[in-house]
Amino acid sequence: MRILATVPFEQVLKAFLQDHPHVMEGMDDEDNTNDDAEENLCQAQLVLGRWQRVVLDRSEVLDVVLPWHMGEYGEHELIPPAGMTVGSATTRLRELDEAYLNGNPRCAAKLEHHARAPMSPLYLSTRPVPGPDYERLEAVEGLIHLDGLHRMLAWERAGRLDGDVAVEAYLAVEGAVPPARSAAGPAEDVRRVRRAVRSS
Repeated sequence: MRILATVPFEQVLKAFLQDHPHVMEGMDDEDNTNDDAEENLCQAQLVLGRWQRVVLDRSEVLDVVLPWHMGEYGEHELIPPAGMTVGSATTRLRELDEAYLNGNPRCAAKLEHHARAPMSPLYLSTRPVPGPDYERLEAVEGLIHLDGLHRMLAWERAGRLDGDVAVEAYLAVEGAVPPARSAAGPAEDVRRVRRAVRSS
């Protein structure tokens, strides 16, 4: 992993909002999970408080730990609650093959979209963040997914990570004093971080 720069959270969230239109081309509004991903970023800011812009190679992308994923509520669970690396999840996709793609059409549509869409930055953390998808995650450190699950899987399946590919990512790391928590609880903390960034 190569560190390019330390960046403020405002830059991270603005990059995320720019790269994530509310509805992707060819998909319905109900397929949009951007709000969940934005909450993951805000939680990472609250837990860790510092961000780096980094570049990853293929082996590092394959080692990213993915949280529980129900396959967009299709017939097959793709990633168990304990989590799974991108490499292992890609192998599982290959093994399930057409049964997964046919039984999980929303997830399959996202994979197809990202296999040909321009590559964009990933959003990762060095620790799991609070939230239902992460509460049973076995990994406690490493490169942990915040946003980009379908992209990483699609890129590997389509051979887009081969060669000397350099994948840009924003990585939440420890090092700064995280913002103080409010007495109103985590949901209000996330709203406060969002308001502060959007008003800047």
